[in-house]
Amino acid sequence: MNNRIIGHFGGYRKMLSFNWTCLIYHATTLFCKRNYNYKNDQLGKTVGQMIGAARSARQNIVEASSRAATSKEQELKQLDVAKGSLDELAGDYEAYIIDSNEVPWSKKDERYIEVKALELDIFEHTDDLDHDYGIYTQNMRKRCSKWLENENPIIAANALLISIRKACSLITGQMHRIADDFVQNGGFTEKMSKARLEYRDAEFESEGSPKCPLCGKSMRKVVARKGRYIGKSFWGCCDYPNCNGTRDI
Repeated sequence: MNNRIIGHFGGYRKMLSFNWTCLIYHATTLFCKRNYNYKNDQLGKTVGQMIGAARSARQNIVEASSRAATSKEQELKQLDVAKGSLDELAGDYEAYIIDSNEVPWSKKDERYIEVKALELDIFEHTDDLDHDYGIYTQNMRKRCSKWLENENPIIAANALLISIRKACSLITGQMHRIADDFVQNGGFTEKMSKARLEYRDAEFESEGSPKCPLCGKSMRKVVARKGRYIGKSFWGCCDYPNCNGTRDI
């Protein structure tokens, strides 16, 4: 029964949105170490906000995956927070580029096209999950390091800006799929109600209750609470109020 009620959860390491966000987080911490110090960020607010936004995006995807088991609404909210954090981080990189008297790369720029074309492998679940995912992450960092971890801050900022847009697009697509699934299959509450009704119907059938004369579903014993038959027992359709079928006992 629980397997039908509690949905799938976890598995976020297989999601490209999460893996891109991880690379963005690691590259952001490196970017901040290289390009900010007590002179240009005396209170550490810029570094704190940038790393905080990158971390928030990563951790909210993890939490969204965990909440998927029992709440589509919470899963969507956490993903929305993750996307918002990435959008905030994109603003910081855009501001850095402009403050450096540069402009973000055009979509026609060869560098933009090359970064946009970067692809990540799909991580496959293993028995040694944490260890093997660490290896996977390091390999993907090496693949993208030419751009995301470039020592030239303008190149790194542009590459990270492009990667953030890609991660946001992936998260948006993920949110649409979750919403569509909810419309078609319902959420945790609906599944709980359905499972309870199925169990109740099966229980009535095992007790030898008759079938409803109107819809054919199982019936249950009911005691009239009002009217001229108050206090009298009768068979009522389990699908009431959708069905008003009754039988005398």
